Amino acid sequence: MVTRPIQQPSTVTAVPRPRPALPGDLRALARALTSVPAEPRWREHLIGRLGPLGHGFAEHVRATEGPAGLYAELLHQAPRLDRGVRLLAGEHAAIAAAIAALQHAARLPAVPAEELREQARHLLRALDRHRQRGADLLWEAYQADLGGED
Repeated sequence: MVTRPIQQPSTVTAVPRPRPALPGDLRALARALTSVPAEPRWREHLIGRLGPLGHGFAEHVRATEGPAGLYAELLHQAPRLDRGVRLLAGEHAAIAAAIAALQHAARLPAVPAEELREQARHLLRALDRHRQRGADLLWEAYQADLGGED
């Protein structure tokens, strides 16, 4: 059976592009984790990295969810992607909550630096898995299935 790949979604150009700094925000957070927590202002440095990350992720959610978002268009053209889209959308709430929880914990002096680092590592792993799942979903949406050929 030969199936055609779905058309590239028009929302990619219609939706205002999220600021491209999200990958840079992830690298900045990872770099903050490599510095020594005993350094002066380490906690403030961590907090400073979480703000832009939270804003970038919120922009990602706005660009992908909703009636004019990328996910809606993907589902319109390829309903078979419903499960993957629901998984990604469900991860949005969990990741946003993890960002907010880490921001809150970082502002509490009683929270040990090692606990903050572990929360941040967990957040980075969740964001990396989310990014990979999103890339896999897009690959599945746009690749041509030429099954049955030898």
